[in-house]
Formats: sequence, C-alpha cells, structure tokens
Amino acid sequence: MSVILNEVRRATYLDSIVLMRISRQIAALPGIEEAGLIIGTPANKEILRDAGILGPEGATAEPGDLILALRASDARAGQAALAAATQLLDQPSALGTTAAVESSRTIRAAVQRLPAANLALISVPGDFAVAEARKAMEFGLHVMIFSDNVPIEDEAALKREARERRLFVMGPDCGTAIVAGGPLGFANVVPRGDIGIIGASGTGIQEVSCLIARAGRGISHAIGTGGRDLKAEVGAVTTLMAIDALEADDRTKHVVLISKPPAASVARSVLDRVAKSSKPFTICFLGATDFALPANARSAATLKAAADSVLGASAASPVKPPVRRLDGGRLVRGLFAGGTLCSEAQIVFRQAGLPVMSNVPVPGASAMAGVHDGHVMIDLGDDEFTRGRPHPMFEPGVRDAPLAEALADPSVGLVLLDVVLGYGGHLDPAGHLAAFLAGRERRAVIVASVTGTDADPQPRDAQVRTLVEAGVVVADSNAGAAEAAIAALGVS
Repeated sequence: MSVILNEVRRATYLDSIVLMRISRQIAALPGIEEAGLIIGTPANKEILRDAGILGPEGATAEPGDLILALRASDARAGQAALAAATQLLDQPSALGTTAAVESSRTIRAAVQRLPAANLALISVPGDFAVAEARKAMEFGLHVMIFSDNVPIEDEAALKREARERRLFVMGPDCGTAIVAGGPLGFANVVPRGDIGIIGASGTGIQEVSCLIARAGRGISHAIGTGGRDLKAEVGAVTTLMAIDALEADDRTKHVVLISKPPAASVARSVLDRVAKSSKPFTICFLGATDFALPANARSAATLKAAADSVLGASAASPVKPPVRRLDGGRLVRGLFAGGTLCSEAQIVFRQAGLPVMSNVPVPGASAMAGVHDGHVMIDLGDDEFTRGRPHPMFEPGVRDAPLAEALADPSVGLVLLDVVLGYGGHLDPAGHLAAFLAGRERRAVIVASVTGTDADPQPRDAQVRTLVEAGVVVADSNAGAAEAAIAALGVS
C-alpha cells in the first residue's frame, strides 16, 4: 500500500530549478510514485495537495520553509528517498552548481560583494518576487524576474515604479534575455551583432536569435519583457522602454518585436513609438498581420518570417526535409516544450487551412486522453502540466508519456516535436529522445526542430545527428517542421 511522507526544512530556500532537478532524481528512485520539493507557500501547498502528496507535516510549513513530499510504494522506499533528497540538498554542487560561486543571503550583501553589478535576477516563489525586486531597485539595479505567479496588478505597479527610477523590469515570467552578449535564463550562445530583439516570449527570442545566428548575423541585445507586458493592465511599460534603449544604442541597426497580438490600445501606443524611430522594425504579433504598421516597420506572422525579414537576401533558402506521405494515421500531434513554438506551429497549420486544437485541459499524466478526432498541438511547458513538476526544457522525460500515447494511437500519422538547447536546458535532450525511441515500435513519422547553435552547451549539429540517427526527420526551423508535416498530409 502506498505511503505519503513529508519532511519540512524550516527557513530554507533553494532556486526552483535546483529543486525541480532534485525532484526529478528522487522521482526516478525505485518505489517512488510521485515526488516534489517546493517552498511552502499556500499556492505551492495546494499543488502538493492536488498531486496527492501533501501530508500533515507538510501542511504546517510556512512560506519560508522547504517541503520534501513524496508518495512511495512502501515506507522503506520512501525513507530511502528522503535520505537521498537530504543528501542532494546538503550537497547542491552535485547538481551542477559551482561550489566556487560565493553566495549571499540578501540583496544588500550581494551588492556589497559585487558593487559594480547593475542587474539582479529574481528567481523566488511568486509571493516574494515583487518584494525582492523592489529591494534590488532600491540599490539602483535593473531587474529580471524569472519567477511567475505574480499578480498582474503588482507587475503593473512595479514596472511603473521602475520607469520612474529609469530602471528596467524584465518579467515576471521572463525566461530569456541577452544583454551585451551575456545570456540570461534560457538563452543560447549567439554572436554579437546589430540586430536587437524585444520579446514577450522566451522561446520566441531563442528561435529568432538562433535563426539569425545560423545565418551568420548577430544580436546586440535581446530584452525579455515577460509574457503580459503588452496586456492592457500593464500597458507595454517594458516594451516601450526597450524601444527607447535600442533606439539610443548605436550598435543596433534593426529591431525585432515579438509578442502575441496585444490589446488594440496597447498596439497603438507601441506602433506610434515605433513610427518615431529612425530604425527599421520587424513586428511579429504572432498570427496577426492586420495591424496598420508605420512606414519603418514590416509585419511577420511567424518567428521564421521575422528572422527572414531581418536577414533579407542573406537568408538561406529553406530546405524542406523529405517526409513521406502519410499512408496510415492522418492526424498530427504536436508535443512542445516551448509555448511560443507551439503557437507558431498552430499558426502555420491554420494558414494552410487546417483546423488545430491547442492545449487539452485534461489533468494528470495523460495529456491527450480522449483526443482522437483532430490535429492537436500541446504546450507541455504550460502551467497545467508543470504544476509541481519540472519544465520539459530541462527535463525532457516530461514528454515521454504523451509521446508514448501518440505513437500508440493508430489515428496519429505524424508527431511534431521541438528540441530547445542553450543555457538552463537539459544537457542532452536529443540523446534522451533517441534512448526513448530505441527499439520502440512506431507507425508515425516524427518531425522535429532544434532551436540552438553549435556554440551552445549542447552543440546543435551533434544534437541533430543524434536525432537523425534515431529516425527523426529534422527541419531547419520550427515553422519548417510544421510545413513539412503539412506536406506529408498532402496539403499544398
């Protein structure tokens, strides 16, 4: 009979990525059915309760405490897993952190240690993120907030305050930025150049910057805004400040703006500001091309189109990978780690006149239960699938169960995947996928894109070779992968 075990560490904090990596290792131990390591905020305790692993001890945790929670097949396996978790927590360098990096318990102490620093990266539970960001701003620091689950009214107030201080707030939920060549969060190694990017999407910035880099060009700065910056409640505060900054930057010659379509009032203020710039812009409001653009701006409905707009004649002609016509199942399943990459694939399908469903709100491990009557694209990095679990960009095993379902479904003829490389990501996502597919019977064709460069910690060329050797068809871009899938359906 399964047992639930909880252990609480009082006044203990570790970065959420470290905790998720430990959770992954503990969940893989013999006899462990579910595991989570999480800070004891009310919202986080609700996540553990929903997962069925919150016990009486965990329920007593305070917001500054750390909860170790698991469900095991028996008490012996559970106690062994708790002991393993304790060892990993006491030796975080075993997870790939650098022991030589000196830590500070407060922002004040960090500033004293690094007086020349001008930016703070905030990665704490959302309940605490705004307070920590304000502390950083008091010391004159720009802020990148990796944390999510921050109320939008708090985001708006924080950004207005930062604007008055002439400081940037990138985020909340800002996963990617490149500042003066320095990658932050989930970012890739790309050369310095004359193209600036402003993005409300982390994987959108990654895809566009990598396409530009692979064409031999470079990035001046990539400024992440957080996914809600262009909502009416926030009013594009960071986006407008980023336009000002890139306008003043002599190194930046062209600017790419990436976002989901904003509210009409916000779009007007952004486009009015673009019209005053002396520099050319590419506006990628994903899927939308009906905005009236100023004379110095071009429109792009997809990330690939945005990159091509910048590269112009220097862009290499896209090569469609050979994909056989589907002779069995006629449905396509997209299983994505990148939310914007998922959205882009949906846009490409809809542009071809193919209806496609997005995330299917089904709880539990089965992302596709009951879905057998249409093309479906699923963002496995969505909060729905990552509550208390690792993100698929640094734990590709999150995709294993829905991929197994898709490959076993006779109605599915093609599976679309994205593989996202760079800092913060899994060190060998292609290797994981190849190992999963080894010896597995599959009727469906698998088509993938690989977002990254050869300079990344996981060199793109090697990752592509691993996938090809595993029988995966690899496209030059995420949009190209979707176009290859459409061609396999026989749609011109």
